[in-house]
Amino acid sequence: MNLALLGILASSFAPGEAPPRPNVLFIISDDLNCDLNCYGATWVKSPNLDRLAASGVRFNHAYVQYPVCNPSRTSFLTGLRPEKTRILGNNIHFRKNLPEVKTLPQWFREHGYYTASLGKVFHRGLSPEELRPDMDDPPSWDHRFYGQATEAGKTGERRNMSGGKLPWCNWLAADCDDEGLQDGQTTKEAIRLMEAGKDKPWFIAIGFYRPHDPFHSPKKYFDLYPVEKMKLPPGFPAGGLPNAFTLPGGAFKSPFDSFTEDDKREFLRAYYAGLTYMDAQVGKLLDSLHRLRLEQNTVVVFLGDHGYELGVRNWWNKNTLFEKSCRVPFLVRWPGAKGNGKTTQGIVEAIDIYPTLCELAKVGAPSGLQGESFARLLDDPAKLGKETAFTTVERGGARGLSLRTVRYRYTEWKGKETAAELYDHNSDAGEVKNLAGDPALKEIQLKLALRLEQFRQQNEVKP
Repeated sequence: MNLALLGILASSFAPGEAPPRPNVLFIISDDLNCDLNCYGATWVKSPNLDRLAASGVRFNHAYVQYPVCNPSRTSFLTGLRPEKTRILGNNIHFRKNLPEVKTLPQWFREHGYYTASLGKVFHRGLSPEELRPDMDDPPSWDHRFYGQATEAGKTGERRNMSGGKLPWCNWLAADCDDEGLQDGQTTKEAIRLMEAGKDKPWFIAIGFYRPHDPFHSPKKYFDLYPVEKMKLPPGFPAGGLPNAFTLPGGAFKSPFDSFTEDDKREFLRAYYAGLTYMDAQVGKLLDSLHRLRLEQNTVVVFLGDHGYELGVRNWWNKNTLFEKSCRVPFLVRWPGAKGNGKTTQGIVEAIDIYPTLCELAKVGAPSGLQGESFARLLDDPAKLGKETAFTTVERGGARGLSLRTVRYRYTEWKGKETAAELYDHNSDAGEVKNLAGDPALKEIQLKLALRLEQFRQQNEVKP
């Protein structure tokens, strides 16, 4: 803990009385990519996340370890890679494979914290209407809350953008206020807990559903995004489709091939409406921290559980090993940190959150965590982060493993067939041109391939 923060905390306590351990407000947004104003997406309305970024540290290179809900959340809430948890899908509870693991909130609970799960923290179903209490984790929490849409939250103009072929692919401009839907109710419950106060520090985890499908948000947020102004993503060069989409052989056929331009614009509008609805809830939380004078003793963490593809390669979902799916917005406000208000280019992985919060709260850390603390970056964002971040996924009968350095993304697919992808982010941030096999980059590809093989051996990855 730095001297500035010690001074702030000590001023509120009697001489000789130790300052309290910090509260933790841990906020997760579902299916959120880096399309935020503070990340350069100027067409997106995210004023509250922008002000959190301005008052904390914004991480420009944060990556999850699996680009799907349950595997990703399991990974960063246990501090273990998917190769260790063996959770690679949405329907298996992590306790089946790791019955004795200490989760992040459970560890804080066992060290004197009051812990609360509000909304979707652990994976509890594919939509608010598919609540699965069996997928939660009672040992982690003192209190759990999960809202349901009101009748007003179920009414309004709606449409399925796939003509019914994809049941999840629908939007609803609901005739309700924020509390007519789950995320507004979750926010209200979080504020209630903060107002109630506790005789010990708290760890409140908030899982917002938006912008995850189904794309249901109050109508006022749809009104912020006129559908005719939605800018369509660029097309993909003919013959340039990456190998990831041709495994396990044959031409890739997107389930979104039937989308018209109008469908795509409606999809973008519905996604961004949900994003701004979620952002408004973050604003209420930040306002409450300020009003209750909790700002100076609360660590605020915000991240997406994984990214999301919005139409490049005609893919409108997650579950890829491209940058849009693996990279997430990540903001941390640690009161008194010297780096607040700055951006770090240091690479971090989502599994690093667990050991970092343990360091900030001075609760130690359980043995066996696979991440490493990035607390140093909060005081000095210019310091180096990790050399590489790793993300894995299974799809099409193949296992993909991808690494990201500051400059390159390198991916290998192993199954009945094998394939490789190499992208140079200095010249190709959109990952359009696959350079794998390019003679000019032979040495670089060999070096990155060796690093992937070392990772496989260290983590006992089987093809």
